[in-house]
Amino acid sequence: MIELHLTGILGTKITIHVKDEDEMLRVMRQYGRRGWTSGDIPAGGLVLPIIMADTFDWALIGAREFLNAEGEKCVFHKGQVYKRRELEEVDTKKLKLPKIIKYSRGARPTDPEHLKEGEESVRYVTLITFRGNGRALEAYQNPEKVAEQQNQPKQ
Repeated sequence: MIELHLTGILGTKITIHVKDEDEMLRVMRQYGRRGWTSGDIPAGGLVLPIIMADTFDWALIGAREFLNAEGEKCVFHKGQVYKRRELEEVDTKKLKLPKIIKYSRGARPTDPEHLKEGEESVRYVTLITFRGNGRALEAYQNPEKVAEQQNQPKQ
């Protein structure tokens, strides 16, 4: 038996008992769609392979996607809005960086210091970063988004 501890958007805490990992992920998705979370995001945010940037199941962390007024992709998580930022690959003699897609927001004075990144004048908090050539983790993908992606014609 697995104990799953969830926290709601109003701070309510519940414990749910599930029999295995498959049921745990199903329950996390069910409650996550309503904003319940199962833990804290680590400093620097979660890190997943870049192939999952468009198929990650945000319900697993209690988040939901939306487009802001400017048409930018964003995620709402625990009362905060994180904007999608795409950092293109850099390949020079002095610097080599892979393409990165991250969801981040400007840091606030009330944010814990260990979550803040960047220079003193421009600080931010990262929710999740997609980078690297790893394989997609199927259990953490949204099956509807995967099917939609597979049905799109190749460019």
